Amino acid sequence: MRIEDTKENRDAVLAALSKVQDPELRKDLVSLNMVRELEIKDSTISVKLVLTTPACPLRGKIEADARRAIMAALPGVEKVEIKMDSSVPNDGRTRGLLDLPVRNAVAIASGKGGVGKTTVAVNVAVALAQTGAVVGLLDADIYGPNVPTMMGVHQLPPPQEKKLIPAETYGVKMMSIGFLVKPGQPLIWRGPMLHSAIRQFLSDVAWGELDYLIIDLPPGTGDAQLSLAQSIPLSGGVIVTLPQQVSLEDATRGLYMFRELNVPILGVVENMSYLELPDGTRMDVFGSGGGEAMAKSNDVPFIGSIPMDPNVRIGGDSGVPIVVSNPESAPARALKLIAADIAAKLSVAAIQGRDGITIDVIG
Repeated sequence: MRIEDTKENRDAVLAALSKVQDPELRKDLVSLNMVRELEIKDSTISVKLVLTTPACPLRGKIEADARRAIMAALPGVEKVEIKMDSSVPNDGRTRGLLDLPVRNAVAIASGKGGVGKTTVAVNVAVALAQTGAVVGLLDADIYGPNVPTMMGVHQLPPPQEKKLIPAETYGVKMMSIGFLVKPGQPLIWRGPMLHSAIRQFLSDVAWGELDYLIIDLPPGTGDAQLSLAQSIPLSGGVIVTLPQQVSLEDATRGLYMFRELNVPILGVVENMSYLELPDGTRMDVFGSGGGEAMAKSNDVPFIGSIPMDPNVRIGGDSGVPIVVSNPESAPARALKLIAADIAAKLSVAAIQGRDGITIDVIG
């Protein structure tokens, strides 16, 4: 049966899609302007759905719900073709230091060192890039720059037009002080020098247009964190902790730092949550459930937990992140879910801000 490509039939398809909601944004696909390029030909209806992030964790559900709605929209529909695309919304913050827009800037922080903050930052950046997003990774850990080692790149491309060109691997553009100093050279800098370096990493680097800029902060709550917050408005911050009490106490300080700087807190990630033994049992090396309890007590989201695995360390040392070297491992799956959760939260905040709804800043 042939279906005519008429305004009436198009309106019927759009009416059906207006009843399909994005589960994260809690609005329908039509009002979110996600429906593009509607075409009716013979008994086939084709439509393009543009999501707010390529890392959308519920894209399968959205596609299935849309397909069912279109099939029921008109009699005679035999085939539905849905093309999924994405366009990451801007969080609406002005970032004057950057020549081209960064739609979302996310800081990954911890209260103390040794909790795997850089591991989380690196793998989240790569996981987002694997979905098709345009991602930058800024190593703001001036005193302990580990991003070049973990990404397996040790030098920058030649500068162009008085701009530093970021290194690029696994689809991620990255910048680190580690590219600019000799290996092992200590940086004994006071606050003004550190502030200047961070500003230069933003203003003197040809980042280009980015969907996400992931920023690996140094541990603690000092000058670097303050300089960064003053230099670039942040879309949100993520706290990385271990389950153990000492780590939780320090992580809470990092959470309070974000509150003091008026940075929206996206949530808490618990790293090294447990070690799975050969017999299938789990060993709680650093305790159990501390990250989730901390998030609950501070009324912030708990994003997820990452199990221990020697391959995470091996990947970091060899410059091949676990989401690349062993993408089906438990830590890689957890990190990809964390990246998708962060992207979804950023989309929700950006859409709410665009529609005039206040974005809650905890604190």
